[in-house]
Amino acid sequence: MNPKRSNRTLVYMLLMIGIIGVVILSNVLFTMVTQKHLRTGTNVKEYKDPDISSSNVLKAKRGTIYDRNGEVIAQDEDTYKLIAYLNKNRKGIGNKPAYVQDITKTARLLAPKLGMDEKDIVDTLTRAQKNNQYQTELGNKGKNLTKEVKESIEALELPGISFEESVKRYYPSSVFASHLIGYAQFDEEKNTMVGKMGLESALNKYLSGKDGLEVYQQDADGNLLPGTKYTKTYATDGNNVVLTLDRNVQQTLQNSLDKSVKKTAGGVRGWGIVMEVETGKILGWASSPSFDLNKRDMKDYIDLPSGYLYEPGSVMKGITYSAAIDSGKYPYNETFDSGAFHFVEDSKGKIYRTSNSDLTIYDALGKNHGTVTFDKGFVLSSNIGICELLTKYMDPSIYKEYLDKFGFLKPVNSPFLNNRGGTMSFNYASEKLSTGFGQAINVNALQMVQAYSAIFNDGKMVEPFVVDRIENANGKIVKQYDTTIAGQPISEKTSKYMQKLMKRVVYDKDGTAAPYKMNDVEIIAKTGTGEVAGKNGYDGSLYTNSVMMAAPADDPKVMVYYAFQASDILSYDREPMKEVMRSALVAANITSDGESNNGQKTYKDFKQSDMPSLLNHSLDYAKEKLEGTATNQVIIGNGSSVIKQYPEVGETIISNQNVFILTDGSKITMPDMKGWTKKDITAFWELTHIEVEMSGTGRVTSQNIKTGKSINKDTVIKVKME
Repeated sequence: MNPKRSNRTLVYMLLMIGIIGVVILSNVLFTMVTQKHLRTGTNVKEYKDPDISSSNVLKAKRGTIYDRNGEVIAQDEDTYKLIAYLNKNRKGIGNKPAYVQDITKTARLLAPKLGMDEKDIVDTLTRAQKNNQYQTELGNKGKNLTKEVKESIEALELPGISFEESVKRYYPSSVFASHLIGYAQFDEEKNTMVGKMGLESALNKYLSGKDGLEVYQQDADGNLLPGTKYTKTYATDGNNVVLTLDRNVQQTLQNSLDKSVKKTAGGVRGWGIVMEVETGKILGWASSPSFDLNKRDMKDYIDLPSGYLYEPGSVMKGITYSAAIDSGKYPYNETFDSGAFHFVEDSKGKIYRTSNSDLTIYDALGKNHGTVTFDKGFVLSSNIGICELLTKYMDPSIYKEYLDKFGFLKPVNSPFLNNRGGTMSFNYASEKLSTGFGQAINVNALQMVQAYSAIFNDGKMVEPFVVDRIENANGKIVKQYDTTIAGQPISEKTSKYMQKLMKRVVYDKDGTAAPYKMNDVEIIAKTGTGEVAGKNGYDGSLYTNSVMMAAPADDPKVMVYYAFQASDILSYDREPMKEVMRSALVAANITSDGESNNGQKTYKDFKQSDMPSLLNHSLDYAKEKLEGTATNQVIIGNGSSVIKQYPEVGETIISNQNVFILTDGSKITMPDMKGWTKKDITAFWELTHIEVEMSGTGRVTSQNIKTGKSINKDTVIKVKME
């Protein structure tokens, strides 16, 4: 062996070992510092501890609240929060700068998108930059951004501007039974949406979903590590809630109450409930003033129909008369003197009318109607008639028993509706008599509609309810709420007699509810005017004006209780109350969407029919087929053949409903849209494609184009609705 050759081989081997050692050591050192393999670039951080896992919460969606017709009342809405990154080391795709480079330009472009002052944005970004903040936000104006606003900002391609996705509770109608619905908002501690008030709070356990979770292992770059375990638990969305409320009734009730409060002298507050007589389903529920559910600008938290206690005034006389009739104490053919009622109470608690006493009760405004029957006393809303009943014919203790039967002085058992029981002073003679005409007793509106449901429903008293059903995300019913009979405080015979008396209150010339007569349908009613006690007692500065109505008169199906407090008790407008009744009748499919022009009609005059097929028939044929339906035919075009119709074939049509017939004529004239609803306007647009701009809600009160004037597809019709 050549010694020189052996030495060279040894040197080469040592050199190779050295090189390999350096490479290995370099890789180890590089990996220790960068957490990446030198050759492959693989992030080995996660491989060091395979038990380290990453997780991602899968957020559940809160359930949606609907009205009875599927209109959305409350729903979750995705929103976005703007984030401005200021750290100059932040890089994006392709190693491009991902921070705000030009503060002035960024502020100038963002300001109009966010509705902010440009200087405020510059100040915020500059301050954050000077403080070496990695990122900053732009206050409330940079939060709860819609998808449209987010996308419009992204289109600007501003470096360093990004978004965090969030969710908020959105109420499409803004003002909609606001105190009843309440609101939900994101709870930072619970990291979810939580109901804070009203039905949103009461139904929270049903509306809330259950978040899901995915667990996995990933490297530092966010890549899923191959061969590792991945688990996923899907989120369960919250249940949806369908209410008994009807959007049209609700909006009409709210608008009407707002008018009464704002336009009546000394108006302070108002409340109302609309309910189906036989079922107890609440169609409308409102307080005035109300508030915007999205802004939550409420002045107080009291839900007036259930949470406000007040003296109801003369509406209570319906309960007193019912008690007297049902207990067999009512003096059908007797009369009484309606002059001032002087009274005393003996040692045994018996109350007597006398010719003179310091204790005196008068009729409203001090009127003396002379000698009248008790039936007439009810029509005239005589306080003296009540006093006569409670002293000569029915002991006050009997009346007190009926108050209990009718559900007063205790909370109404309505699911999810918190309400107060009420109070009564019933110790002295004046208090016992006063309760009979609605003073010295405090009630809430929910109690009033429950009690009067017995009068309107053959003696059967129904529990009012507002939640129809709860469904899961797939539409399966989780819980259904149905009609509950709360009791039968009076007989069917008593109920019928009271309905007869309440009809006279409307249709007798001197009846207190005569101003409530309607052309649409006959109604029955009882009015009330109760003085509101202040800190120093009754000072005559504020009154509760109210009316309890039901229709149709011969077979009540819907009832409206409407009340507001103001200083005016005589000259206030009754039309808002009638508008509420009209909308209730439409919702119950009893009467029309518009007022009849053919004079007064009773329930028996209204008809329900199936819409016939008119397509490709002559106009004369169409008119003949619709004869007898009592509908309003809106003929569009000057042709002689029908090419389109609304409603569709087989749909139910009712008396005074607008039926639209499009002919093959090219000349279209402007119809009289007064009294039309949004549904009517939509039908007209779908048939003609003539644009109609609507302002307000309710029914059309004015239009910008005169009836009979020629219009075409370039015409823009503008209507005002109230």
